[in-house]
Amino acid sequence: MKVPATLIFGVILSAFFVLVALLSFVWTPHDVAALNISDKMQAPSATYWLGTDHFGRDTLSMLMVGARTSIAVAIVAVGIGIVIGVPLGLAAAANRGSLIDEIIMRGNDLVFAFPSLVIAILITAVFGPSAVNAILAIGIFNIPVFARVTRGGALSLWTLDYILAARVAGKGRLRISAEHILPNILNLLIVQGTIQFSLGILAEAALSYIGLGAQPPTPSWGRMLSEAQTMIYTAPRLALWPGLAIVAMVLGLNLMGDGLRDLTDPRLRRGRA
Repeated sequence: MKVPATLIFGVILSAFFVLVALLSFVWTPHDVAALNISDKMQAPSATYWLGTDHFGRDTLSMLMVGARTSIAVAIVAVGIGIVIGVPLGLAAAANRGSLIDEIIMRGNDLVFAFPSLVIAILITAVFGPSAVNAILAIGIFNIPVFARVTRGGALSLWTLDYILAARVAGKGRLRISAEHILPNILNLLIVQGTIQFSLGILAEAALSYIGLGAQPPTPSWGRMLSEAQTMIYTAPRLALWPGLAIVAMVLGLNLMGDGLRDLTDPRLRRGRA
């Protein structure tokens, strides 16, 4: 089976940022929390490979730790969506047309009415801005996404012969969902997970940009962009590096998602054959 080029390139690009984030736990060129005003606004050099910002902080070190922040927020937020949304979607599909299905789907519609940014503002108004609140906001928005995807994929399986055979054999809806439905929609969930992961990176950057995400001194790509906007004409590189990091990370994840879809979709496999 030929592996799509988009999958290979997406995995390489995404793996690069994951490795950078992991490396930041043990090493960065400089301390990201250290302020060195005498070295502020330094151009790229042997000491500061990507230069420094208006506080004298090393840009490369902040990018490395910022990758860790964005990936951590996105992973936990997607995890919340999967852990809560997938069981809800399975329950809705197993009870199609019932009151349970109606309650779950109307609840999803209610959450969809409030974008993650609005949810973040509501949470922040109560608990204050933080990375944890950003995770909650993005995670809550991911729940109906995974619930809908799971329900849609499961509904197409409930009418198949082997599911009917399992029901005749006396298996309950819960057991059928766990043993037969979920394993057969895992590829769909994996692809959706990569898409939501890339959207989580963007959402975290957007929330940090307006001050609702990770708070100082924790570096964040979105806050780096926010701080650089007032110096866009004097030092455009301060906005260039975090902007490129966000674009590259999201591009890698989207390419990986497209590649996984091409690899796992039987219709596309037959077309390539």
